[in-house]
Amino acid sequence: MKLHTITTGDGPRKVALVHGIGASAELWGSLAGRIAESGEYTAIAVDLRGHGESPRAESYRLDEFVDDLIETLPDDLHSAVGHSLGGALLVRAVPRLRPERAIYLDPGFKLGLPSEGFGARVFWGLSGVTLPLVMLAGAATGTNNTKRYSAETRALNARAKKRFDGKMTVGIFDQVAHAPYTPAAPVVPSTIVLSAEGKAVVPAPMPAELEALGWQVRQLPEVGHLFWLHDVDASYGAIRDLI
Repeated sequence: MKLHTITTGDGPRKVALVHGIGASAELWGSLAGRIAESGEYTAIAVDLRGHGESPRAESYRLDEFVDDLIETLPDDLHSAVGHSLGGALLVRAVPRLRPERAIYLDPGFKLGLPSEGFGARVFWGLSGVTLPLVMLAGAATGTNNTKRYSAETRALNARAKKRFDGKMTVGIFDQVAHAPYTPAAPVVPSTIVLSAEGKAVVPAPMPAELEALGWQVRQLPEVGHLFWLHDVDASYGAIRDLI
């Protein structure tokens, strides 16, 4: 599927931005602006299938999301940034996409959710499994809230939720929980930035395992899982030298 994109800036170095579940390309706006303001970069934010202005689909398998990214994004990316679900997709796309470097913001590598036994059958059998429930199950610390949103961000977030095809939610979390990312040496120079709630998606001992394999791991405890929507200055500062 060819995805809808929003481009910010017109610099020679291209940076891809891949959002998380329930979000949209529009929500990257403040961070995309910071990336592009020097004139060196062009930020390309995608709307994943079933999000924003991209079409809805009959199926929402992770490999289909990845294929969409390959079909949509240019093959000469300077860097690529994936947030949450976007990180889980980016790590699967990098071997084909081959950006010069990859940056992951609380990537959905391994959810702290039950995947085996009776507890898993009960959890995944709940038709009302939603993002808030998943974050609760992942022992979120409480900094991941919308009270820190600007008025503009609140409006963009409301629009993203309205356009989001919610039928994918349980299936996406099910796929990530049952087929987590297996730590391996990075295909390109790669950095993970973890928020105060990063352990919900990259639980211990995975950060240490990734570092031992050649990944760089950074911590940004002053923000929650929503990163730049909480504090764009801190979030941009954490990745500025990587872009």
